[in-house]
Amino acid sequence: MSPSAPSLLARLTRGVFRQQRMGNLTSSSGGLSSTTACTQFVQDIVSHNCVVIFSKTTCPYCKMAKSLFNEIGATYKVIELDQHSDGRRLQEALAQITGARTVPRVFINGRCIGGGSDTKELHQQGKLVPLIEQCTSCCMSDGSSSGGGQFQANH
Repeated sequence: MSPSAPSLLARLTRGVFRQQRMGNLTSSSGGLSSTTACTQFVQDIVSHNCVVIFSKTTCPYCKMAKSLFNEIGATYKVIELDQHSDGRRLQEALAQITGARTVPRVFINGRCIGGGSDTKELHQQGKLVPLIEQCTSCCMSDGSSSGGGQFQANH
């Protein structure tokens, strides 16, 4: 029997989890078993959250991106790759998906907008808030995300 997507997603984001595919466990070590599983994990996180930041705790560009979303009051999901048991594989999967290995990798409404500098530039151009406002209901947070409160534009 397959758990619902939100409950599987909740287990995946706790850091100690098992990837489940077609009813069978593919990993019993508590981590993702392959780059394919990591790619699926990234896609699942991105599809269930309006804003996702794949980050490292010591990266100044990552801190800048998170600070920017906090300033505008946007809810976001953070995956700290340097604290994740499969952080290296997740970063490899992100490189395959986005074409860049650097962090942060910022996704809005399922699309990678780039890194910290790209995020800051979009905000300075007045384009970041409109992107967040376009988030579809399937991507809206269920309240388990990190960051600021539910997004409300300050016009």
